[in-house]
Amino acid sequence: MKRLRAAIGAMGLAAAGVCAAGPVTLESLLDEMVDRDAIARTPSPAYTCRQFSSYDRRADCATNSATWYANGDQRQFLRVDAVNGRRESVLMDAAGPGAIVRWWCTWKDPQGTLRIYIDDAPGPVVEGNDGAVISGGALAGSPLSAERSRGHDLYLPIPYAKRCRVTWEAPDQGPFYYQINHRTYAAGTEVESFSKAVLARARTRIEAACATLTNAAGTAAGAPAGSLDGALAPGAAREVTLDGPGAIRGLAMRLSAADPDQALRSTVLEIEFDGARAVWCPVGAFFGVGHSLRPYESWYSDAKADGTLACRWVMPFARSAVVRLRNVGAAPVEVAGGRVTRGAWTWDDRAMHFHATWRQHADLMTQTNAGADHGAFDVNYVEVAGQGVYAGDSLTVDNSVRAWWGEGDEKIFVDGEAFPSHFGTGTEDYYGYAWCFSAPFSAPFHAQPTGEGNSKPGMSVNSRWRSLDAIPFTKALKVDMELWHWKKTRVHYAPATFWYARPGATCNVPAAPAEAARPVAAVPEPPEGAEPVLRIAGAIEGETLRIVECTGGSTKTQGWAQPIWSRDEQLWWTHGKPGDRLVLEVPIAKAGRYKVEANCTLAIDYGVMSFSMGGRVLKDRVDFFNDGVIARMIDLGTADLPAGSVKLEITVVGANPSAKPSHMFGLDCLRLTPAP
Repeated sequence: MKRLRAAIGAMGLAAAGVCAAGPVTLESLLDEMVDRDAIARTPSPAYTCRQFSSYDRRADCATNSATWYANGDQRQFLRVDAVNGRRESVLMDAAGPGAIVRWWCTWKDPQGTLRIYIDDAPGPVVEGNDGAVISGGALAGSPLSAERSRGHDLYLPIPYAKRCRVTWEAPDQGPFYYQINHRTYAAGTEVESFSKAVLARARTRIEAACATLTNAAGTAAGAPAGSLDGALAPGAAREVTLDGPGAIRGLAMRLSAADPDQALRSTVLEIEFDGARAVWCPVGAFFGVGHSLRPYESWYSDAKADGTLACRWVMPFARSAVVRLRNVGAAPVEVAGGRVTRGAWTWDDRAMHFHATWRQHADLMTQTNAGADHGAFDVNYVEVAGQGVYAGDSLTVDNSVRAWWGEGDEKIFVDGEAFPSHFGTGTEDYYGYAWCFSAPFSAPFHAQPTGEGNSKPGMSVNSRWRSLDAIPFTKALKVDMELWHWKKTRVHYAPATFWYARPGATCNVPAAPAEAARPVAAVPEPPEGAEPVLRIAGAIEGETLRIVECTGGSTKTQGWAQPIWSRDEQLWWTHGKPGDRLVLEVPIAKAGRYKVEANCTLAIDYGVMSFSMGGRVLKDRVDFFNDGVIARMIDLGTADLPAGSVKLEITVVGANPSAKPSHMFGLDCLRLTPAP
């Protein structure tokens, strides 16, 4: 059951699936990426999609709960190779024919050298700084290569005929996490291997693909075929019927209601293809905004500030299609701009129906798996029986406490495999960002319209749409996401899934009108006996202080589940270098002499700092290294402070010899006590 065997061994595919139209090339893959029709047919040439990642290798068997949820997901490699006197950690080693189709990485600082070896050549075809290669535009421009909320993403395909090996060389310091999604084609498929010459030849095609992906809404095809406009009373429905063959190529609408958030969940989209229901999903979840509209744009769908929701999924049918909006809520809804767009489609033995499901695990109790690391457990997104292609998902989470909810890994099982061919490193990593950052972002194939609930009570919405990294299955698919919340609490956890399948496919997610009608204002409440929020008497919260100056690095408010910070948050300063200063404005209610204390974080990658207040040095050297994360109240001495405000200056001095030299600093709070 070891993951290494599952990752390296190429799955056998029938040679009959090989397409005779021509070889797989960088250009053909770019064309496929921006061809919305391609994903709606079974792949030709046939391929499997798998993932290499830095998941914790202790997780080798699903029946062992003591290790299945292991969370040491950084710097986990296949092996270390000795190459020309270098020690290169191997991230991926796959037999071809194949192609890398998606990278995700994160780190504290770009710190290493990535190398890509193709077809057993002695030297790498790509060699460069990890940040430059993945997100810095060394191979392709945005949006194919970009950093989004601390996640580093590369969607430029890298094909290979015989073999691909990816290595990373870096000092043994700092965290490094990675995921590499790759295709393995059927034996006999002709693939032109990536090279510098191929990259140069394809430059114009790369730029064209970037322009097309950036203008996703402008590439929609088809003609209007019906309107869903009008009033929807509670329990009522509006529908459009289309005769086939054909394909729905777009949907758009605006919903108006006294409670617009509720309308996004209690207005449900139902679609039938050729007499069978294939889509049952609340409108907000279907269009990737959850139950509160926040603007974003992706390749397949978007939401505008004026409330317009639109999608560009291609949805084929042989005989008929029925598109229906149903109000399962208790209040009326008005639909405007509700158009259905259709276009031509030739139905054949490779054509597939589009499917979308939604389920909400309401009031889901976290940390309930006794014996599992941090009480984690797997939540099922969907199980499918039949033949098809998995095209993506969108997750809406209503968090109830000041703590991160998404530490868990995706686990995707294809065609009954015992070990998942996709085993991830964290929920936010799966969705293309990192470090539970709450900043919204949107990109062609992933988006976070809002991350307000990432580390505090509120809603977060994450989406991932697949193109070249779509996952084919011939008989079965199971998609799970590990739920690892940093606190014992309750959440609403609602995944929507998007997939294509040949007629006759079934899934385990039924319609859930009662759940869709649940009031969105009913935020889950923490259970009785839940871990209390720490409150330090007399604290001036570090995250509330005005930042006057930061000469290097970046700052943010960080929340964490462990009760070591007052109100569960700290002011977090990262990426500082020796000599950099962080200057904060501290309010002083009354002039006088004060004992100054600071509750600060100590950890393995925190630095050595000096402190001055009001122009006077308080402490010239405080070491915040500790092997483990703790907080400690530091006595900074006494100071005479004027009424009004005073500047607190923190300067990076260096790092403990045993520390990972990231020079981090975390200020939970200050405490000023009158001194004699």
